Amino acid sequence: MSFLSLEHLLAARLSYGVTPGLMADLKQRGLEAWLEEQLHPDAKADAECEARVRKMRWPLEYGPGGEKDKKWPATKEYLALQHLESPAAELWKLQDYERPMPFEMRVRPLDEVRAATWIRAAYSKWQVREILAGFWHNHFNVNAEKTETIAAMLPLYDRKVIRAHALGNFREMLEAVATSTAMLYYLDNVVSKASPANENYARELFELHTLGAGAYRNDLYKRWREVPGAKDGKPEGYIDQDVYEAARAFTGWTVANNEEDERGRRPNTGEFLYLEGWHDPYQKRVLAAEFDPNQPPMADGRAVLDLVADHPATAQHVCFKLCRRFLGDEPPAALVQKAGKVWRESAKAPDQIARVIRAIVLAPEFAAHPRGKVKNPMELAVSFVRATGAHFHPTPDFGNAVQSMGYRLFNWPTPTGHPDVNAYWLGTNTTVGRWNLLRTLRANELRSTYWERTDVFAKDEETPAQFVARWSQRLTGATLSGVAAEKMVTYLAQVTGGKKDASLDREDGEMWERSLDTLAMIGSSPEFQMR
Repeated sequence: MSFLSLEHLLAARLSYGVTPGLMADLKQRGLEAWLEEQLHPDAKADAECEARVRKMRWPLEYGPGGEKDKKWPATKEYLALQHLESPAAELWKLQDYERPMPFEMRVRPLDEVRAATWIRAAYSKWQVREILAGFWHNHFNVNAEKTETIAAMLPLYDRKVIRAHALGNFREMLEAVATSTAMLYYLDNVVSKASPANENYARELFELHTLGAGAYRNDLYKRWREVPGAKDGKPEGYIDQDVYEAARAFTGWTVANNEEDERGRRPNTGEFLYLEGWHDPYQKRVLAAEFDPNQPPMADGRAVLDLVADHPATAQHVCFKLCRRFLGDEPPAALVQKAGKVWRESAKAPDQIARVIRAIVLAPEFAAHPRGKVKNPMELAVSFVRATGAHFHPTPDFGNAVQSMGYRLFNWPTPTGHPDVNAYWLGTNTTVGRWNLLRTLRANELRSTYWERTDVFAKDEETPAQFVARWSQRLTGATLSGVAAEKMVTYLAQVTGGKKDASLDREDGEMWERSLDTLAMIGSSPEFQMR
């Protein structure tokens, strides 16, 4: 195998898949200039991708059957993605059970966000933002299939919370997450009120969203004063007492969902609502910081968000995860430290996250780190589409195939999000599934991909060996050699009477099928399966 080019390595790590256009852009402009543009994405410059989103048609299928004994006729129609830009009030109407409609219409927004996510991963110019949108969705995971309400409100979570802050300020993102209808329902803070407070959100805020499980100290200390640094107001980690107190700080953070209690009926907009009557107003102590009683509305919860966002363990936890996402299961400690330093220094900057990404990518450790990060199933499928230039139109079958391999887009069942380690994606069944996924894409069995002959064959005549060399270089960044490459050449040459120096016949049906098979075989190579 020939040497992997630096541009291909960088492009593979910073995108959902290498394309000739991306490679040319990186070579012409250089990494720094290209990255700077990626960190300041302009929506107007992505018009082609967004036009694909607008043209997308996703099936709506339901019936017969329905709510309250109303029988819906069996229906299947292909509709545009209508809910991606909808405000909260419009999405919330889908949860109005006084308005009869099939279940599939109530959760339709979830399907639309999935479809748009696949299209943007495959075609968006702003690949770094797409990678980070996936990262933050996983970091702040919500299972949109937990309730119909979360499914209906997912476009708002995707648009206003994740994408709007993906390159912005982490503290601002934390509050956007905490006040989002999707997260309030997923982690049950929608019902949290004084005596007793619901702990679910507060627990995951510490364990997953900020300080991380590595900063949990309850196995060592039972009282806040015992945690090293606590007496100086700088505890090195958190204990259960911090979680309990933080949960009290977020009481009253709920949703305007038309429910009625002893204080009357709430508005019915589906938006965030602070109910002062539900809030626990008494003094609190979180991470050794004292909260006075009777603070202004939302002040207690915002103070908790300030504390966890500024904690050194948060910088370590999140920066480690970012480096792991881009490089490998065990990223260089020096790089994590560099990223953490920039994180802390940029804590108040509106582009804090973008600054951290710049520091990671431009550090010498980034390019020097060896390959070894395995693509998850979504990355594998989309990178094959991008690398081969396939015409791509996501379908339910495509989504089901990716999910069958363990990648559950927006419906991972637990708050942890998908594991981001190689071992999870390399089990026996999953590995066989990886090979089969590319085969089914190549055969268009998922009704989502097809190729034109001009997409696959060179403009000039080429031999089987030249075909394999050209496509292996394009897909993997290196020319494959050895037994695997020789077998591919032999496989193609069977159509030319075994003559490996004969030109491919572009109009021959069997040659066309074997050429697509060869693309799938190159895609199944270890060199393509990693980024």
